[in-house]
Amino acid sequence: MTDKTILIVGTFDTKNDELAYMAERIRAQGGGVLTMDISVLGDPDEPTDVSKHQVAEAGGSSIRAAIDQGEESVAMQIMADGASTLAARMFSAGAFDGVVILGGSMGTDAALDICQALPLGVPKYVVSTVSFSPIIPPDRLSADIQMILWAGGLYGLNSICKASLSQAAGAVLGAARAVEPPTGDRPMVGMTSLGSSCLTYMKLLKPALEERGFDVAIFHATGMGGMAYESIAREGGFACVMDLALPELGNLLAGSVVNGGADRMLNAGRAGIPQIVAPGCLDLIDFAGWQDIPARYKDRPFHPHNRLIKSSGLNADERRETAREIASRLKQSDTPAHVILPNKGIEEWDKPGGPAHDPEAFDAFCDEMRQVMTAPLRFSEIDCHINDQAFADTVLAIFDGWVADGTVSATVRA
Repeated sequence: MTDKTILIVGTFDTKNDELAYMAERIRAQGGGVLTMDISVLGDPDEPTDVSKHQVAEAGGSSIRAAIDQGEESVAMQIMADGASTLAARMFSAGAFDGVVILGGSMGTDAALDICQALPLGVPKYVVSTVSFSPIIPPDRLSADIQMILWAGGLYGLNSICKASLSQAAGAVLGAARAVEPPTGDRPMVGMTSLGSSCLTYMKLLKPALEERGFDVAIFHATGMGGMAYESIAREGGFACVMDLALPELGNLLAGSVVNGGADRMLNAGRAGIPQIVAPGCLDLIDFAGWQDIPARYKDRPFHPHNRLIKSSGLNADERRETAREIASRLKQSDTPAHVILPNKGIEEWDKPGGPAHDPEAFDAFCDEMRQVMTAPLRFSEIDCHINDQAFADTVLAIFDGWVADGTVSATVRA
């Protein structure tokens, strides 16, 4: 008897030894194994639990048709689609508890689709020759994906790659044993913020929302946090969102890699989730510490927050652009969106005497917000700073009104 079963996915025609080694390490620790072959041309040494033919059929095609495409990338997309469909179906049926996928660039491309097809809380490990590479776009990453670099393992087993493969085997089985998946026993509010040295409203809002019977998940709006927030919103995972920190939007417009993806601020509205929005930290630009600064920003002072992030500020025209972009994105929503403008400031460092204090640029932003936040958006300008109690009180008043009129459900979605 085994306590947890791990689905192992890969191209068994070219990586049979490596995949079999991971299966052996999982079994040695008392875990169960299911195997899925996403090869196209060749065959595994031993039959897998899910054959490449079953995968291709689930992808709406066949191995013969995939081969006849004559393009490896097209054939692998068929296999990626089929593997994603089957993995989701098998997990729903209780067939496995976690997944580990092995691949080079081609296998990793399929792995990212498979991981996105599985719910939050399912252990997802990708062992790849391109783990952490900039060729992987952040919007392909599922909210709780784990990656391990497959070092020295391009072709065949050796002592170096065994170290990576054995860690992956132990990690996915250990995660399957230890994980506490989201319970879904309370409706969830998704909130964006930055660290408490800059934004502090979550300290006021989180306990107040929890007292009202809601769970609260706060996402760090530094790129990957926004990606995770958008991923969960896309799946309808929130009863309401409080998108109160928007630096990722400004970063996107500025060409910084520290952004939450091209669909930032769009998924909650598409999924029918009510939105309370404020422009927290939308005055700052964050660039990766290693990133070359675009030419149009090079004449500005940059503050190295740490070795990973360096920051500067948006000028008046750029802030007007961000205001227009907020309005444009929110007006695509099919559900209520209420925008709050705290006209005394939108992050701790923009207060008088602070390093980001720029009253002329902030006035331009506020002026543009007043012009563009028109119907169907709801708009409240309040005479306080975003970190003041009055801001949190305004957010809660809107939220309580939505709960009272049924806009926000106080019960868990079926």
